[in-house]
Amino acid sequence: MQRAYYHAPVDVFLAHDEAHIIGQLTLAHTHALEDLQKNAWRDQIHLLKRELRAFERGYVLLELVIPRMGKRADAVLLLDDVVFVLEFKVGSTSYDPGALDQVLDYALDLKNFHAGSHHARIVPVLLATKAGRHANEPRAFLDLVYHPQRGNEHQLAEMLQLNSPAQPTAAAIEPAAWLHAGYHPTPTIIEAAQALYQGHQVADISRSDAGAENLTVTGACIAAIIERAKREGHKAICFVTGVPGAGKTLAGLNIANERTQADEQEHAVFLSGNGPLVEVLREALARDQVRTAKTQGQRLDKKQALSQVRSFIQNIHHFRDEALRTAGPPIEKVTVFDEAQRAWSAAQASKFMQQKRGLADFNQSEPAFLVEVMDRHPDWCTIVCLVGGGQEINTGEAGLEEWLRAFQARFQDWRIYYSPRIRDDRNYLPNAAALAQLDALRAQPLPALHLAVSVRSFRAEKLAAFVQAVLDVQPEVARQFYETELRAVYPLRITRNLAAAKQWLQTQARGNERYGLVASSGAHRLKPLGLNIKDKIDASEWFLNEKADVRSSFYLEDVATEFDIQGLELDWVGVAWDADLSLHADGWQFRKFKGTKWQQCNAADSRRYLLNAYRVLLTRARQGMVLFIPEGCAADATRPPAYYDGVYRFFQRIGVEALA
Repeated sequence: MQRAYYHAPVDVFLAHDEAHIIGQLTLAHTHALEDLQKNAWRDQIHLLKRELRAFERGYVLLELVIPRMGKRADAVLLLDDVVFVLEFKVGSTSYDPGALDQVLDYALDLKNFHAGSHHARIVPVLLATKAGRHANEPRAFLDLVYHPQRGNEHQLAEMLQLNSPAQPTAAAIEPAAWLHAGYHPTPTIIEAAQALYQGHQVADISRSDAGAENLTVTGACIAAIIERAKREGHKAICFVTGVPGAGKTLAGLNIANERTQADEQEHAVFLSGNGPLVEVLREALARDQVRTAKTQGQRLDKKQALSQVRSFIQNIHHFRDEALRTAGPPIEKVTVFDEAQRAWSAAQASKFMQQKRGLADFNQSEPAFLVEVMDRHPDWCTIVCLVGGGQEINTGEAGLEEWLRAFQARFQDWRIYYSPRIRDDRNYLPNAAALAQLDALRAQPLPALHLAVSVRSFRAEKLAAFVQAVLDVQPEVARQFYETELRAVYPLRITRNLAAAKQWLQTQARGNERYGLVASSGAHRLKPLGLNIKDKIDASEWFLNEKADVRSSFYLEDVATEFDIQGLELDWVGVAWDADLSLHADGWQFRKFKGTKWQQCNAADSRRYLLNAYRVLLTRARQGMVLFIPEGCAADATRPPAYYDGVYRFFQRIGVEALA
């Protein structure tokens, strides 16, 4: 992938005439080129040539590609030991807050994901060419990314001088090495879906840590299974596992996207029963398609964009209902089932079909029915099941065992491939009987079907292990993980003050880094504190809308539950902890709020779902997290302090720092 449309030492840039530079930019530009873009380039080139005359030792790059964000930085200047990221707003008379966030986002992206920028000072600069003069002061965050500088068309040289000390604090950046340094981004699933849909390769937008089974290897393994099934005319299913945030959903989206590009007749589709995830991804892709069309001088209606996206991402229940209407095979030959562990048991599926669809004789589990639908193909097909360990969070979600039962009872001619992690981790198959089911099927283990590296939380590879130790009530193990793996790279705080938690989230986030509040769907007694989990959020608005929108997560007014946020993530998360899960001397106490009081929760499945709900909540933050654990209220029988104090003391014992 071409990193920048044009790049050269500053003295060479100054010597090149405008026609040559614009010619290079035009050749690299893959879309229809509008006069507006050409004119903007001319204005930028004129400004840079005038302001860079005193900085001939530097190196300039124009239209630097930021694959994770699907965007390009207007210009980057390497000057001594400093990376200047320049965003031009040609003709603008004001310093727009959104533009300041945008250029800061570019700087943070380079700092976090570009190997050549990890130790550099990075200064984002907004140039609003017709704005009034702005007085700047260099101020750096702890990671040596600076607060955005701003100036008009005559202030660039001044800002470069101001932020370039006479004595560099480190060795000067070597341009060739910087340009070719590794770029290992960790996109959110929303960013990743947008990039894949725009035609980027998964290798461009994901990490490639040496020694790890990454998305590229897993994708190649699944592609080989599909090609073999197609070539030999048989049916196959593969079970893909991964640590929380490892990119199972991204792997699934990539398979559906790549198979569609390889052969449209396969009609590959990504299916999910996670309504909020489907809603958010569809809306994000549609909005992005409309924006992209606009930048190319085209007009795309939002409804038309959504229609196109629906063929790529579908709700699994709509797929199921369509299969009920006909006895023939579906058009899809390759189906990717996200969060396959959440498929319904026979009892839950039968209950739903009777009550909601009027089908009194439906007696199959959801996995059995979905396999039966694909089995209608007379020749070949492939099912890809993305399985999360310990992620079942709702009544009737049967886990991986239900899929194995389906193959035990029928479909013996199918070829089954699975990640060995399924055998090794009790969160997938919880007992010996379940493992015996797997053995009886003579399934083939393939190590490449496990995603071992987190791509959600680039700061916290060990977060999942830490959360497991917390849920297992192993304070010393949790403390060890926290001290050795998390403390230095993953900010984690506890507080008993909701306002303090909100303020911490707001001060930690930079640029457009997203933050929000989450709580379990059973957290009914947070209501006196202003957090009402019964106020249902609109997921697409909460996850996608901008800071000024009161419906967005940024406003910290609406709280998302595990059902809203599973499969998605934020940069910074505030987890509000309620008395549905409290800690006492003999371990976790599980409660459900019924009517006017808490009731003990004794059913094993219900306890498992509640622990998994908190597992989901505690693994949603990419960059850092604050836990709000209320003090309770002695005068309120539903919120006695004893219900909360044990949890707070537990995190204190682990060593988590409290907010002042």
